[in-house]
Amino acid sequence: MILFEPIKLGNNTLKNRMVMAPMTRSRANVDGIVGDATLLYYTQRASAGLIISEAINISKQAIGSPLTPGLYTDEQITAWKKVTHAVHEKGGVIYAQLWHTGRVGHSLVKNGAQPVSASALAIEGQQHFTLEGMKDYETPSVLSVDEVKIIVQDYKQAAINAIEAGFDGVELHAAFGYLPDQFLAASANQRTDEYGGTNENRNRFVLEIMQELIAAIGANKVAIRISPTSTYNNIVHQNPIEQFSLLVSELDKMPLAYIHIMNVPFPADKFPEYPTNSVETFGVLTQHTIIANCGYTKETGEAALEKGIAKLISYGALFLANPDLPKRFELNAPLNQPDRATMYGGKEEGYIDYPFLEQ
Repeated sequence: MILFEPIKLGNNTLKNRMVMAPMTRSRANVDGIVGDATLLYYTQRASAGLIISEAINISKQAIGSPLTPGLYTDEQITAWKKVTHAVHEKGGVIYAQLWHTGRVGHSLVKNGAQPVSASALAIEGQQHFTLEGMKDYETPSVLSVDEVKIIVQDYKQAAINAIEAGFDGVELHAAFGYLPDQFLAASANQRTDEYGGTNENRNRFVLEIMQELIAAIGANKVAIRISPTSTYNNIVHQNPIEQFSLLVSELDKMPLAYIHIMNVPFPADKFPEYPTNSVETFGVLTQHTIIANCGYTKETGEAALEKGIAKLISYGALFLANPDLPKRFELNAPLNQPDRATMYGGKEEGYIDYPFLEQ
């Protein structure tokens, strides 16, 4: 099977085509520092060809959810060093996913600071988890152009910190309604300056970040995750095929490690202008390695690889519940089922206690 074949990715050779997708687990402490349980969690799953870390806050301002890790203090960097070292000792490769939540947060999680975004548009119809329970979203503060430029530099510094922490590369989280996606989406970005109004302008923030990440840590170590059809967090794109085709064509000019595309299902009756398959629509527009994500099984992942557009498949919940997922796929062994009640927060239960086959 293609899933089990090695592949060159950026500056690394991966032992298989199975990627552990980035998954927020909310197991850091209140200072954004990961501990021994996180170290074990990632090393248990080091048989993945590539591990992409859970989303990591690039700055204090970036925080949106409680107990999520950071990569902007010496203590946070030191803690991640232990994780990356242990993964490498197991023969694994690990990238850091860089995260700014923008308006997907709450002042109760941010020590009273207001969330920020491209425009003063609150998320409606959803609530946000805080340590004081579920809360309605607040209207974010609008970022000035100068503040946008500062955040671009925060991403750059986070990439430098990631390499210091031993990560093999970084992935920009530009999907699922977080800050870069807020700039991409007309539903969240009503700016009239250089960052809004046209596809070129709405794409600008993401492209500036990517350029700075490459300048900071070099070629073939920088990647990006996009979700052109996700409507979560009130994200709607006016013309995603046109906009993301332009974005991908610009990304194709950069020396990237890969482009990670989420194939998020959507209500087709409401969004007839959306592509039915983002991987196939946008993956053919670039020479970069494509990682396909969203609901793949062993069989559908292999079928996607056989089409030749995606070169790797990322698995989220399946890797969460099956630390030895490649071996289970190889042996056609039964799969552990993920416990959704223990996905976020808590301690060892639902985190590092999923059994291996030999157990």
